[in-house]
Amino acid sequence: MGSMRLAVMPPVPPMLAKSVTQIPGGAMSFEPKWDGFRSIIFRDGDEVEIGSRNERPMTRYFPDLVEAVRVNLPERCVVDGEIIVIGSSGDRLDFEVLQQRIHPAASRVKLLSRQTPARFVAFDLLVLGETDYTRRPFAERRAALVDALAAAAPPIHVTAATTDLTVAGQWFRQFEGAGLDGIIAKPLGGLYEPDKRTMFDGHPWAWAKEQEGTRTPRSAETSRWAAGKDLSFTPLRPERVVEVRYDHMEGARFRHTAQFVRWRPDRDPSSCTYEQLDEPVKFDLADVLGA
Repeated sequence: MGSMRLAVMPPVPPMLAKSVTQIPGGAMSFEPKWDGFRSIIFRDGDEVEIGSRNERPMTRYFPDLVEAVRVNLPERCVVDGEIIVIGSSGDRLDFEVLQQRIHPAASRVKLLSRQTPARFVAFDLLVLGETDYTRRPFAERRAALVDALAAAAPPIHVTAATTDLTVAGQWFRQFEGAGLDGIIAKPLGGLYEPDKRTMFDGHPWAWAKEQEGTRTPRSAETSRWAAGKDLSFTPLRPERVVEVRYDHMEGARFRHTAQFVRWRPDRDPSSCTYEQLDEPVKFDLADVLGA
């Protein structure tokens, strides 16, 4: 850690959420569920460490964020949030492009930091100056976070939040159109408890994220992470149709695992095209980041 000396030192596993099928009531703060890399950022002067959900540092992969942190975050702080990348359309998140930022070659990391710059959306405060906020209620942490990052500019953001259940319901229905992943409910009186599921994930299906980037089935027959690993398969003729329930689309694929509903003997495979899929309610990502 070099000369870093903070009230909470890395690595720290982030506080987690448990999935629920309905938006919980009570004294809650509701936030967008950002579709990116969960990260706790530690800053002590010029020294910056970007942590991850598995407690492994990601600092080397995001030199662009390191510089942004030095400019926008308080001199001494620990902030929990999400690393995201905005897609080429400018109005949706792109998780696949974000995954490509994790690359072993330093030259590639540098190139991608210019081509697909990342952003950091802050949503919790663990340390500010000499003060440890983890044993303070979330309402107090949220207020301190908003105040501490009041002057922050992109690519650093503070997440939108509301205590209004009606607004939370609207967000739940609308935010998919910006590529978000549902909403998170945080008890206003809750403490920061690393690695414990004390928040609520307001998404019906909170499946684990896939670990690969943009690849076609044929180009995916070898692993980019394990050289020589055989991932070959036998393609099948599209002769039968299955109806599935799904979360949402990311490009030409399902974002999360699809759920079997029934066989459809009444349908011909050639009639099953992308045009039949429902489009989510459109919601501009800039509006979410600027809320």
